[in-house]
Amino acid sequence: MVTNISHSPAETAALGEAWGHSVQRGLVIGLCGDLGAGKTQLVKGLARGLGVKARVHSPTFALVNVYSGGRLPLFHLDLYRLETREQILAAGLDEYLDPNGIAVIEWAERWFGEKPSQQSLGDSGRGSQAARIVAPRRESLRWVHIEIISESDRRISYEDLST
Repeated sequence: MVTNISHSPAETAALGEAWGHSVQRGLVIGLCGDLGAGKTQLVKGLARGLGVKARVHSPTFALVNVYSGGRLPLFHLDLYRLETREQILAAGLDEYLDPNGIAVIEWAERWFGEKPSQQSLGDSGRGSQAARIVAPRRESLRWVHIEIISESDRRISYEDLST
């Protein structure tokens, strides 16, 4: 697991931008953290790194915002208004687990639990505890936790999980 300390929203966005320059098609990024932790700020940077010119904002009421025009399409999901896996699946969001671009999921723990295990990543959804993660075309899910340390500081921890 890699951990960074961000001292400002600009530093959080810069981390996302660095990711945007190097990410590959098919990556799913699960973001966890409290309200105001900086999840959307990280996505703004990611979009900038992908070359997206559109204004990025959280899709809290739309559930999904799609940004094109960059190196890869960016699918930005926000699960804040959905409380259970069943609601998420009923909304048809599982199609974004095999994106033809990059998918970023805010409030990912509502879908996958606090941290998906390697076993659940390979599960097709048959078990009662399964998060129903469809294996992405590429190999990884980047699991990101953003913790508020102070008014301006954030601890951003992440790791790439293979399916």
